[in-house]
Formats: sequence, structure tokens, C-alpha cells
Amino acid sequence: MSYSTADSLRSLRPVTLDDVRGARKMLLGVARVTAMEGSRHLSQLVGAPVHLKCENLQRTGSFKLRGAYVRIAGLLPEERAAGVVAASAGNHAQGVALASALLGVRATVFMPQGAPLPKISATREYGAEVRLHGQVVDETLAAAQEHAERTGAVFIHPFDHADIIAGQGTVGLEILEQCPEVRTIIVGIGGGGLAAGIAVAVKSVRPDVRIVGVQAAGAAAYPPSLAAGRPVAVANPVTMADGIKVGRPGDVPFGIIGELVDEVRTVSEDELSAALLLCLERAKLVVEPAGASPVAALLSEPGAFEGPVVAVLSGGNVDPVLLERILRHGMAAQGRYLAVRLRLTDRPGALATLLGVLSVVDVNVLDVSHVRTDPRLGLTEAEVELHLETKGPAHCAEVGQALREAGYTVID
Repeated sequence: MSYSTADSLRSLRPVTLDDVRGARKMLLGVARVTAMEGSRHLSQLVGAPVHLKCENLQRTGSFKLRGAYVRIAGLLPEERAAGVVAASAGNHAQGVALASALLGVRATVFMPQGAPLPKISATREYGAEVRLHGQVVDETLAAAQEHAERTGAVFIHPFDHADIIAGQGTVGLEILEQCPEVRTIIVGIGGGGLAAGIAVAVKSVRPDVRIVGVQAAGAAAYPPSLAAGRPVAVANPVTMADGIKVGRPGDVPFGIIGELVDEVRTVSEDELSAALLLCLERAKLVVEPAGASPVAALLSEPGAFEGPVVAVLSGGNVDPVLLERILRHGMAAQGRYLAVRLRLTDRPGALATLLGVLSVVDVNVLDVSHVRTDPRLGLTEAEVELHLETKGPAHCAEVGQALREAGYTVID
């Protein structure tokens, strides 16, 4: 039997509670038992205790180390000698890189050419050889698989393998120990490895616990797949949550999720932004958009979840440039950031007069763009675009009313 055939059989076997417990023993001293933090704000919103499972504080910044280590540790000596290869935009790459370094296995990781520089640097620092290929993950994945076939290296799939799922399932065991009274667990879903692993671990012990998966609306492959009874690909998935931006469910996790996960919900980009902002402001936790997806589900319909609730913050690896954009987007979604364009008479003191109107309504001006030369403008007109920090929707309405009462024409 060749290595690829043996590995294929291992990947397709059913995942059991004993597998997850075995994975936990394997991860002792490797993966952290991450903190469980209560959230007073979310608890008040839901009307029941809400706890945050902080996998964003895991080594490498996400849960991915768990599955990657179990997968690589389970390789035969001949397979380890051949090395491993993976494809990822970030979290899986770092998990594979660190796991390989800890186990003394050579690792090659393919990443998209547009992957954030901090993630590329972190993967290299963990000891992997990084190769940039393709503009999207599908192209990167194809390059990694071609490398595996050409060199004999073992391809480490990010979610579609029983060992990966067993490793991720250790999160579920920790949840049951840290919050034994839990009634609902909410977890983000991309390919499905984390949700499937948690479902196996939790439902085997506590079948009464409700497990809810969350996907970004622009990359939601599971709802149509579950309706069809088979994995269905979504063309051109689009979301800021790159950790769950997967076009097709994995075959192995799909079967588990279809059987054990009670519901799969979708959330909007605005809800993801608001959730990330809430985690940062209220919980003092840096969470990436995919990791914030369970909080987004709570914000979208807080009355839909029986408590106590555990929301799994799956990762915290977010590019600082993207974080800045998301935070501004989240502030806008909450009515705390307002961009307005208006026209005024181009004369000395006109801009100062405008800013005086804004000071009366206690708004913070973040940026001003003043345009005098534009064919659309009259000879004595100027156009001003203002970026304002506000206190919520009611304050935004107050700002607009004050500008109109002062005689300014606001351009939509």
C-alpha cells in the first residue's frame, strides 16, 4: 500500500470521541488550554451568560495548531522523512509551520501572492519554506498539491482530514470543562474542520448542547450544501473574513456537520465589523473577522440563543492595515463614523464657519478634503468632504439637521 492510499483511508475514517481524547493527550504541552472569558455586555444583550473561548490567544494566534500538530504527529516515519506541504493564506500556514518545527519535519507552505506580510513573516519565522503562488487560495492549493505529487511530500489539508478534525475537537472538550452548564456553542465555519471537531466532542458527551455554525453571507457554502445533501461549491466567495472564506465544504467535515450541527447561520460584513469592534472595545481582545463571526451572530439576533452561550473566537491574526479599515467600517455600521459631502461659498472664513457649526453639535472631525477646481462647481463654489466621528445614529441625524439648518447643501 502506498503512502497516499494509506493516508486517504486515514482521512476518511469516522471521527470519534476517543480520537479527540487521543488528540488531547498528544497536544499536552504543545497547545494552550485557552482562556474562557465572560462578556457582561453580550450577556446583557442575550439575557443569559455569554462566554468567549479565546482561541485567538492560542499559539500562532488561532486554533489551527491543534489539528496541524495531530495530523503531522500521526504520520508514518517514511512520510515524515518526505516532508509536508500546505496551502494557506495565514492561519493554517502558521499552524503547519510551528507543528512541523516542533516535530522536526521539513515544511513547505504555499501562500497567495497577496497574503499579508505579517502572516508571511510569521510562517517563515516558525521555520517553514514559504512559496508565494497565485492570486487566490484555489490557485495556491493547486500548486501545493502539484508539489506533493512531484516530490512525495505529504499534503496537509486545512480541514478535510480525520486527524485535523480530531485535533480541532479538543476545543470542545475544553469548553465542556470550563463551562459545564453550557447550552449553546457558536462557532465559525469555513471548510468545517473546527465545527465538526467540536460537534463530535460535545455531542458525544452532551447531546443536549445546541451547536450553531456561522458563515459570512458572501461565502456561505454550507446552507446550499446542506439543502442539497452534498458539498456544493460557491462561485467567487467574497468576504473580509478570510479565515472562513472557503468556496466548498470539506467532504469529511460536511458529513459530521450535517449530522451533528443543529443550525448554520449567516452574517453580513457590517455585522462582522461591528463584532470585531465590540471584541476590541468591550473585551479588550484582538480578533480577526472570522474569529468574530460567532459574536456577529449574537449581535444579529441575540434572542435566538439559549444560555449559557459559548462563542468560539477562533483566531486573532489580522493584518494591521485591514484592521484599520475594518474598525472604520464597524464604526460606520454602528453610526459612529459619518462621511458627508457638501457645497459652500468659496470665500475666506467659509471653512472655519462650517467647522464652527460642527463644534456646536460636539462632533469630532477626522479628515477634511477641500476641492475648489472641479468642472461641476460654480465659479464661487467649493466642495468639502468631511469624515466625522459621531456617537451613534441619533447623533448622525443631529449633525445632518444642524448642517441643513445652517444653510448647507448636503450631497448624497
